[in-house]
Amino acid sequence: MSHEALMKGGNTPGSEMRDSKMNINRRRVLQGIGVGAGALSVSGVLAAKAGNQGFTHGVASGDPLSDRVILWSRYKPEGNKSRVDNIIWQVAYDRSFGDLAASGITSTAAARDYTIKVDATGLQPGRHYFYRFEVNGQRSEVGRTKTLPKGSVDRFRIGVASCSNYPQGYFHAYDDMAKADLDLVLHLGDYLYEYAQGRYVNPIAEETLGRVVQPAAEILSLDDYRRRYALYRSDKDLRAAHAAHPWICVWDDHELTNNTWKSGAENHNDGEGDFTERMAIARKVYHEWMPIRTAAQTDQAPIYRAFQIGDLADLIMLDTRLHGRDEQFIYERDIARLGGPETFVKDHLFDPNRTILGADQENWLGAQLAASKDRGTTWQVIGQQVLMGKLVTPVVPDNVTAKMKAQLPDEYSERLDGLKPLAEAKLPLNLDAWDGYPLCRERVHAAFKQLASNPVVLAGDTHNAWAFNMRNYQGEAVGVEIGTPGISSPGLESYLPAPPKLVSELLKASSSEIHDLDTSRRGWTVVEFGPEQMTSTWRFVSTVLESQYSIAESAPLVCNAGAKQFS
Repeated sequence: MSHEALMKGGNTPGSEMRDSKMNINRRRVLQGIGVGAGALSVSGVLAAKAGNQGFTHGVASGDPLSDRVILWSRYKPEGNKSRVDNIIWQVAYDRSFGDLAASGITSTAAARDYTIKVDATGLQPGRHYFYRFEVNGQRSEVGRTKTLPKGSVDRFRIGVASCSNYPQGYFHAYDDMAKADLDLVLHLGDYLYEYAQGRYVNPIAEETLGRVVQPAAEILSLDDYRRRYALYRSDKDLRAAHAAHPWICVWDDHELTNNTWKSGAENHNDGEGDFTERMAIARKVYHEWMPIRTAAQTDQAPIYRAFQIGDLADLIMLDTRLHGRDEQFIYERDIARLGGPETFVKDHLFDPNRTILGADQENWLGAQLAASKDRGTTWQVIGQQVLMGKLVTPVVPDNVTAKMKAQLPDEYSERLDGLKPLAEAKLPLNLDAWDGYPLCRERVHAAFKQLASNPVVLAGDTHNAWAFNMRNYQGEAVGVEIGTPGISSPGLESYLPAPPKLVSELLKASSSEIHDLDTSRRGWTVVEFGPEQMTSTWRFVSTVLESQYSIAESAPLVCNAGAKQFS
């Protein structure tokens, strides 16, 4: 998340928010930018808490195809029963369930945390359905889902979300999403966060709103991860968004732990056990709790996959986090260790073998792009976690730096000073993003140019809103990227007490690919595809710290078919 990367010389977030001292400092920062506790209303109700028995965590659907969709719920039996049989599931054309489209009987067990997943088949393309579950006369709430269309498609609307941190504030963006006219929701990771109580929190949300995570410690065990998902799915707004639309999801790092790569993570140490075991647990619980189609009946299989939206778009979902990613570089650790700035960039950062995807996924992506173009599909939509557009460390004027130092905790001064040589050398701001894997990105850009008709990249991770006109190193247009703001996780406004307009100007001045951005508001993104153009709009919530909120909608961003750049 590049706002935190700014404070760490190009590395992404986490460790700086891990003790009580930093919580005091977070409060100081918030007050310094005019968000004091006294200005906030605390009269709102807290998120609904799920019960201990029955259908405890609502319903969800996901991974729709033209003839099927995954249906999800959770049923906790009385006592210590290890298994629940005779769970009825129903899919209907109408909310009253007078006209059934599909039905069946399934089961669940303690071994999968009593979660229920059904692949409901035999459905018709491009239409809405209602669904529910029943056990011994007890019914779940009703969900609404939709299959993907086939053939000619004139319009398709996707809601894009990322980065929902429970102790940072309310999930109002999910509430707004639940009410929206969408064909599906695309969640690009950081669905939850792994930290202990008091770490990486907004103290107002934690102390006043009561948004306190469970279990209290950082999650490590199978039970820990299950309890953390259960907490998040107790949130009424998240449950509403799941019940309203089908979801297609990928994980990012915090579904496991901060700054994960294929063999380790920044937020994992030897005292926390074997990393491979922790990754296997996180994968298992993700598949238990998310409405994702489990490949080959194993929760340890790769999750990159593709979906066809008629002749309009192919949605190609990547895993840039757990599958093939090489370890992230860290400026303060690696520049000196690897021979100085020039050697670091030439021989290490630009190592052609360095990858964020892995060779197999990279080859698979090329094949998906080529097949999509061969079918005559208009848009190739790449859903993945981290920013692909080039984001260069900005030159911060000395007077602005001095003001930041006056309002930020003392330990940030050295890090701010460290930005200056990075900016002068035009080095990337965030090495956890595609900027840390530049030649892998260049190969993907070559594939966009040669194999795709109209590439559109969708990204999460940073908590801020971005729009990039992506270009290869020859300066040729290769496609556009839209980064979605976080649901509740803080953006640059919480770390740089400078006017958002100034922050935007500094970033635009350093990064020529930036078309538009917003670094100060939380929310989500609507992306609408048509045969002639793609239109994207950010929807920003007015607050995550009060029970009532309003929505501000950005001006639409438009990319015409064939342009590969925003107009």
